[in-house]
Amino acid sequence: MAVQPLYAADINWDMANEYNDTSIHAEGDKIFSAKLAELTGGAIKITHHFGGSIGFKSKDQLDAVGDGALPIADTYVGPLGGIDQMFLLPSLPFLAKTPQEARNLFEAARSEYEAVFAAYNQKLLWASPWPPSGIWAKKPVADTAALEDLKIRTYDANGTITLQQVNAIPIQLSWADVVPQLSTGGIAAVLTSAEAGANAKFWEHLDYFTEVNYAMPLNMVHINLDTWNGLSSAHQEAVLQAAKAAEDHVWQSVVARVDDNYTQMRAENMTVVTDVDPALLTALRNAGQDAREEWLAKTGDKGKAILDAYMSK
Repeated sequence: MAVQPLYAADINWDMANEYNDTSIHAEGDKIFSAKLAELTGGAIKITHHFGGSIGFKSKDQLDAVGDGALPIADTYVGPLGGIDQMFLLPSLPFLAKTPQEARNLFEAARSEYEAVFAAYNQKLLWASPWPPSGIWAKKPVADTAALEDLKIRTYDANGTITLQQVNAIPIQLSWADVVPQLSTGGIAAVLTSAEAGANAKFWEHLDYFTEVNYAMPLNMVHINLDTWNGLSSAHQEAVLQAAKAAEDHVWQSVVARVDDNYTQMRAENMTVVTDVDPALLTALRNAGQDAREEWLAKTGDKGKAILDAYMSK
């Protein structure tokens, strides 16, 4: 049902997001806040803090929201895998490679994510996908030999396990630390999407992007449970409606974002490699098997049930 605009005392929330204000996730955040202002007659106002400008990295935001230091945040969940293995599910290598597969995987595990957030005094509002991860590098990555001893940033434990298997040197970094490491030569490559690299202007440091469709990891938007419980039922309904609008938008737009990213990257004289050697893809898939098996071993019957539900779709 439509929520009637309400005219109560203003509610002001700071919303953290480690990623750039041009990212697909920032776009979703802006749609959320605009829709929420519309539905509540401006009663709930959100101040966005993109690019980690409020001082929290994704790995910090679960605790920050749970403790009430932040009322709401948009968080890349991979670095939270050490807190709960569920957060490593979206980035299991070569499990979900298309937007529909990634959304099916999220829905198969949504109740588990909700339970984890609830255990940390939070409510999950929505998830948004990254376009498929590829390899940004200074030099071509045409075969496994190019990966040997390559200092490459990865975004979570799954990437570390996978890239070690192909004799690369993976270095797990928060997003805010990537460009500084590129600038100083601490890394020579980055495992991330065209979307993320384009937003950070990686072409200022790197020349090649290889489309390996490694995974489609997720950001999740979560709100402090005390903040949520303090809202009126009408305001809660408005938040859920605004969250649904943001979630639907980002999932529908993710494919077009890849095309836009590639156009921009080529305009900046990047070489975008889409006809990847099948032998390289096979080697990476085989390398990712250890990460998948380790995740299943740690999650047991719960993990198996999620994957069975996902594979049955």
